[in-house]
Amino acid sequence: MAVNNSQNYGSFVPTTNIWDTGFIQDIDVNSPEFKELLIRLYQNLNLMALTLNSKDSGIYTNDEFVNGQLYFPNPALSSSTTTNPSARNVYRKVINFGALPNTATKSVLHDIPITAGYSFTRIYGAASDQVGLTYLPLPFVDAAGTDNIQLDVDQFDINITTTSDRTNYTVTYVIVEYLKF
Repeated sequence: MAVNNSQNYGSFVPTTNIWDTGFIQDIDVNSPEFKELLIRLYQNLNLMALTLNSKDSGIYTNDEFVNGQLYFPNPALSSSTTTNPSARNVYRKVINFGALPNTATKSVLHDIPITAGYSFTRIYGAASDQVGLTYLPLPFVDAAGTDNIQLDVDQFDINITTTSDRTNYTVTYVIVEYLKF
């Protein structure tokens, strides 16, 4: 994926490309004007491809997925002999965690082969009480700061620790996003 780092704003495709259809219908395919038209069409298609490829994808799956986010080049590699370090892809995975525990820690295998080169960029989720119709963000801290839900990841598991009985939250999804190497 190519990235234009000279801009400090998001990737957007212009919506004001205006094509004179009368001009297009009357154009001679051997003329310089036709060649210019083709160049402009190719440039617009290239811009659309670059823009779409740099967008964060809205796909949340149980399988590892390259989500479209790009992080700056790996600082460890940037200082080495690499002449043109490249941006790093971010991977996303959703873990169906199940019910929250009762004043305990529950661990669920994430099946990510984590090595020393991995870095996590986001760890978040939500828990749903399907009967009481209440929902909690993860991690969670109540207003008093005494009834918390901790969310963390280790080499093998997603771990959630509750300080009260939260077993009525039976549907829990945890999303992890990470860099490799």
